[in-house]
Amino acid sequence: MTTMRHGAQAPARWQLFACGLALLASCLLAASAGAFVSNLPPLFSAALTLDPDAKLPAPTSFSYRGIHTTVMPGVETPLRTRLEARVPAELGDVLTFYRSELGKLGWQERPEGAETAADHVQLAFASPLGPAALELARKDGGTAIHLVQKNADAAARANVLPEPGQAKLVFSNISGTDAVLTIDARTVTRAAGTHAVSLDLAPGKYSYELRVPERSAATKTLTVAAGDAWEVTVGRDGEAWPPLQLY
Repeated sequence: MTTMRHGAQAPARWQLFACGLALLASCLLAASAGAFVSNLPPLFSAALTLDPDAKLPAPTSFSYRGIHTTVMPGVETPLRTRLEARVPAELGDVLTFYRSELGKLGWQERPEGAETAADHVQLAFASPLGPAALELARKDGGTAIHLVQKNADAAARANVLPEPGQAKLVFSNISGTDAVLTIDARTVTRAAGTHAVSLDLAPGKYSYELRVPERSAATKTLTVAAGDAWEVTVGRDGEAWPPLQLY
């Protein structure tokens, strides 16, 4: 029998046995760790999941999301639906998500005005309801989403569907006095309590003026694209409201 004293070395056969135990333990630990990692849920997967409750296609994961609709009296269906969202995902992954999900809904990507860059994407679509557009941009470590779908049938029923290649401007006056709109060298007067009137405009940027008695004239600018419909309104107190895109 070998007696071990303080500072003495164990025989070689004991060293080999101890090394063998250590090696076996390390192999078991490595195998256990490998199994644990492989069974982790895909927390860092690039795939995005569709939210089935969203009015327009949107990922389930988001830091902000809002839906905005434009409606007209007598027409229950929205003329225009807009999704604004921010998601904690790379722009390329969000683009892949939308091309897949919009394709499933019958949206057809159009070449007009398409822009694709590392930090910004702009695409046009023809959807079953009408024209649509998608904009993506890198923002605050994630991706900002701007998705719009127009409803051509609803716009036609509301009498605001623009002529091909043109834009439409609707002038409304809900104040208690006359209101005057001047735009594109045209002057239109709407008396208190009368219906709105619409004007056809070529695409472009316009300066316009709204006037009511005993108030300073309000001068604003408006940029319209082909296929857009906008509304300018004089409110009940005679104040000029900001332009509203109807379609």
